[in-house]
Amino acid sequence: MNTVTKVAIIGLGNIGKAIATNLTKGNHPVIIASRELSKAQEFSLQLGDLALAKEITEAIKQADVIIPTIYYDKIKEFLKTYAAELQGKIIIDVSNPIAPDDNGGFKKIIDQNQSAGKILSELIPPNAILVKAFGTLGAATLVNAAFSTPERKVLFYASDNTNINSIIEELVTASGFAPFHIGGIDQSIRIEVFGDLHEFGALGKTVTLEEAKDLVTIS
Repeated sequence: MNTVTKVAIIGLGNIGKAIATNLTKGNHPVIIASRELSKAQEFSLQLGDLALAKEITEAIKQADVIIPTIYYDKIKEFLKTYAAELQGKIIIDVSNPIAPDDNGGFKKIIDQNQSAGKILSELIPPNAILVKAFGTLGAATLVNAAFSTPERKVLFYASDNTNINSIIEELVTASGFAPFHIGGIDQSIRIEVFGDLHEFGALGKTVTLEEAKDLVTIS
């Protein structure tokens, strides 16, 4: 019998709520954690029996996969604060290194040639693995495009350790999307905001698996 991956979602912003909602819709249990336990408890009740609220430290300890759905500029602090608990865990980075500009849009807050995924991969605790996933679509699209028929839409992901790809694909599939591995963490820039495979970049839309194959092949 296959063992279901234990996943903890840290943070209750739009992205965190969207991922948690989709996973429970896909019949996958989730652990919910936030700085305020009461908010995590309230949201877990909305999701039903498959969601369990925990303190952040306990959530990390109990899970195999940790998804910190927090702003990029806060993740470094998160990795440092919970370094001991994160050892040996799979950490999924959903962040996009952006901030509002002065024109009503957004600007990148790291070098144009850098990616959040690559930077954070060098800051993770010993024996942990960082994967870039779930951040290639906006929160609204994560909700509205999940479980599309007749063909599912793609969620791209990047990882250096292909041994854990089956775990990532389990979660992406359970959340209502088709997983597509684009390569190692050095490819993260492609699936972050302004990247050629991001909804708010050159791609500009959701794609099916066949469309994704063509895009990645010609890039």
